[in-house]
Amino acid sequence: MKNKKIILISFVILCVLFGILYIKNEPKYIDESLYQSLLEQNLIQKAIIDSEEVLLKTKEGNYAVIKDGIDLKTLLAKVPVEIKKDNTLWLISVFVLLIILFFLILSFLRKKEMAKYPISTNKESSANQNPQLESSNIKPVISNITFKDVAGVDEVKMELSELVDFLQNSKKYKEFGVKMPKGVLMVGPPGVGKTLIAKAVAGEAGVPFFYQSGSSFVEIYVGMGAKRVRELFSKAKMMAPSIIFIDEIDAVGKARGEMSNVERDSTLNQLLTQMDGFEDNNGVIVIAATNKIELMDPALLRSGRFDRRIFLSLPDFRDRLRILKIYMKDKNNNVDLSKIAKASVGFSGAGLETLVNEAAINALRRNSTLVEENDFYEVLNKVLVGKKKILTFNDEEKKIQATYQAAKALSAYYFDIGFEKFTLIEDRFKEYEKNIRSKSELINRIKVYLAGSRAMNLIYNESYTNSQNDFLKIKELLEYMVNFDMIEEPNLEEYKKEVDEFLSSMKEKILKLSELLLDQEKIEYKDIKLFMQI
Repeated sequence: MKNKKIILISFVILCVLFGILYIKNEPKYIDESLYQSLLEQNLIQKAIIDSEEVLLKTKEGNYAVIKDGIDLKTLLAKVPVEIKKDNTLWLISVFVLLIILFFLILSFLRKKEMAKYPISTNKESSANQNPQLESSNIKPVISNITFKDVAGVDEVKMELSELVDFLQNSKKYKEFGVKMPKGVLMVGPPGVGKTLIAKAVAGEAGVPFFYQSGSSFVEIYVGMGAKRVRELFSKAKMMAPSIIFIDEIDAVGKARGEMSNVERDSTLNQLLTQMDGFEDNNGVIVIAATNKIELMDPALLRSGRFDRRIFLSLPDFRDRLRILKIYMKDKNNNVDLSKIAKASVGFSGAGLETLVNEAAINALRRNSTLVEENDFYEVLNKVLVGKKKILTFNDEEKKIQATYQAAKALSAYYFDIGFEKFTLIEDRFKEYEKNIRSKSELINRIKVYLAGSRAMNLIYNESYTNSQNDFLKIKELLEYMVNFDMIEEPNLEEYKKEVDEFLSSMKEKILKLSELLLDQEKIEYKDIKLFMQI
């Protein structure tokens, strides 16, 4: 595409130069007295007789004089004279040749570009090179999405910028002996933009992008899923540097066990084989997405496959505001987007796109050319009860949830359970950092999961259903400890008492931290550390 633009610009410049040259050679008309002066001083080198004028060539330039106004015999006696030939046909021929040349060059560049990204129509040739690709319909796309089109994932952009640099400058990494990860696993709830981010990486790097859904690998015909995996990786290697993106990889990458599916297992085995077959820094990076990492087969997660994991969260207030600005930039509106961002806690990026679209439709429905705040509030509930109910809260629920999460955050800091951040709707604990887990560490995790519900009793003298997920995790931890003979009978009363004592001494801090969380919708470990020192 870039070469085509260069050729087109060159052709235009050539035509302009041709026109300038033609105009430059146009003669300047003179009167009889100047003609006589040129003739008498022998300055005319050559004369060309046209139908109604005479063209005079001199060292200073070309001139023209009316033929009937001069004596041709005198001119013939002193200057070589010829009859002008019609050059129109010659000029047209040159111009036609230029056009033909232009299209020939374009055709050559198109063939060259198709050779670079081969989608062969020659079945015999394709089969000879790789029989597996004969019936393949796997084709890449060139993404026009870049990081500026993706809002609310600044940390992810920084981490993925290394991959972009590797795809663009792989030689630099090879010479330095650095191995980039073969696979990157993006983990996050639906609608947070995992596919969009992968396309942005491809767009930033300017490399082919192969998209496949995990479910598309699992066919009803035995062996078809494994065959499709081979085709996908073969195409990607042929067109390296490139990106393979596998969405919903858990559909094919589920842990193998008693309920395993033979076809899915063979497809998963082929995927593992292909990733193991990668040469270091071969220019192909596999990006996969899932919202169920707990279901993934451990073989996919081990070193040498999906080495790098990126966790995506639902957008907080600032992220939602940036996303709303992107979707509203082409729409006439007088909306205070910060109010809409505050009202849309729990919305994913995709949910916000739907909200903006429904608000615009509502504005059209009332024959308005301007989207207003009421348009958002009128469709808010409609979006919430769509295909998948979005987790969101009213003002009172936000206050309760902020208190609940603040108590958990303070407890995690106090009981030394590592975490990255807490939001109104999510807590991001660090993975177990040791292979051998102690009884005291597991008990401390149970105490953290108890902290939210105990804080509700302490501050509101009430119990709420927002503790459901935490109690499920407590149950899992207790069963885990029983299996390892760490406890005989699960008894939470002792743990609750210790948590109650800690929270009672921290009541004022819990309330203050909940206000901070309510305002910012996110608190990180460093925020808690600073907060506890005040």
